[in-house]
Amino acid sequence: MFEYKTHGTCSKKIHFDVKDNKVYNVSFEGGCAGNLKGISKLVDGMDAEEIIRQLKGIPCGFRKTSCPDQLARALESVLQAR
Repeated sequence: MFEYKTHGTCSKKIHFDVKDNKVYNVSFEGGCAGNLKGISKLVDGMDAEEIIRQLKGIPCGFRKTSCPDQLARALESVLQAR
């Protein structure tokens, strides 16, 4: 299980597993509960690189980042560390 401390969002942390480049068990601490539960279900079992491609750069209102963008950044950090 990986843990990523978010920056610039309402959520504070993201927890997730990566196995064979697939992402599982995504959960967010804080943030918009319904939206983040939906994102977590949608990405479950997806390829990490595809999630990054789809979610990286999404802003939230006036912010330059968002919870989906932070998930993409978290996955990038895990993939780069391998």
